[in-house]
Amino acid sequence: MARMPVPGQVKTRLVPPLTPLAAARLYTGFLRDTVDRLARINGIRPFVAYTPPAADGFFSGIVPPGFSTLPQASGDLGERLAAVSGALFSRGATAVVLCDSDSPTLPGRCIREAFRRLDESDLVIGPCDDGGYYLIGIRRCTPRLFSDIPWSSPYVTQRTVEAAERLDLSVFLLEPWYDVDTAADLDRLCREVAGSPEDDTFARHTRRALAELGLLTQARAGGNAPQDTCR
Repeated sequence: MARMPVPGQVKTRLVPPLTPLAAARLYTGFLRDTVDRLARINGIRPFVAYTPPAADGFFSGIVPPGFSTLPQASGDLGERLAAVSGALFSRGATAVVLCDSDSPTLPGRCIREAFRRLDESDLVIGPCDDGGYYLIGIRRCTPRLFSDIPWSSPYVTQRTVEAAERLDLSVFLLEPWYDVDTAADLDRLCREVAGSPEDDTFARHTRRALAELGLLTQARAGGNAPQDTCR
């Protein structure tokens, strides 16, 4: 699930400490790392479900061979998740895993495990530390699973599990991870990336964006993200 990285329309909760342009630059790194992670997983058919619909040219230009693109429907997040999953099942999918594009350091093992767990569970959720989720996987089209959820609240995972129980769906919870929405999340990301070995697979696009914005130097020095960052 992805958005066109337009300044002022993505990662708005990171403004401040970032400027709108810097936030869009950083989100572009998130997006490219998410695509790279999916490209390394065998046995799946990867899609980028994008918004707005006019962004097809951009997304078609950044995905590697083997990927497909799919425009998101209008509506709130629940309506868009239901529509994307329904479209994929209508194309013959036997299981669908929907991932965010805000967790650039998420280990690929979480996505692999989600598909494995769908062999035995109706629903798989990757919970975020803030109460949302970075991933949801389902074995059949279940639009009611996404109805009446208080999106952008600390209760998203809890209410989704409750909805699954009402629908008599078995649930498996993956290990928690985090998405990058707030300045505190950004500080955590900077520390994680600054403290990790540089290689060609670990959040390389995000690392480059953080370095260009001067945030890695700040993290190595033990400080927080600087104010009004834009380079």
